[in-house]
Amino acid sequence: MFRMKTVLAAGAAALFALPAFADDIMINDAYARASGMNAMAGAAFFQIMNNGDEDDRLIAAKSDVAKRVELHTHKENAEGVMQMIEVEEGFPVAAGGMHALQRGGDHVMFMGLNQPFEDGSTISVTLVFEKAGEMTVEIPVDLKRNPMGGGMQHGKMKDGQMEQDTTPSN
Repeated sequence: MFRMKTVLAAGAAALFALPAFADDIMINDAYARASGMNAMAGAAFFQIMNNGDEDDRLIAAKSDVAKRVELHTHKENAEGVMQMIEVEEGFPVAAGGMHALQRGGDHVMFMGLNQPFEDGSTISVTLVFEKAGEMTVEIPVDLKRNPMGGGMQHGKMKDGQMEQDTTPSN
């Protein structure tokens, strides 16, 4: 019985992981996660493809899964510590280009979750673009996905990318 539920949940997640389209904007490889069952915050990650002839910008995100939904990124403060901050101006997506929202970088942040994120479920998120308008995306929750290679990654931001610290930890 448990195996059947797992297969059904995986199938549903794969179905919802298909690309979403709005005008010339396409969302690929979307997933959401929280750090645990009792987490009060979560995040969503995906690639925004702009197949149009005009630059666009993701300016907001909305969802009823949390009390607040914001566009966030990581920046290094004066003390060399990485901090998560809101990006009020949003994320630009050049014509014919792509903007990746990924762990350790830009992402959609859900603060004050109304209920825990359950692996295999989906959350509904409305993305608001400056030119393309609103686009609702069903994002699968994937608590097992670990695209950063396992464990905490240490590094610094450089040109919008996380530089990995290759110093061995003791």
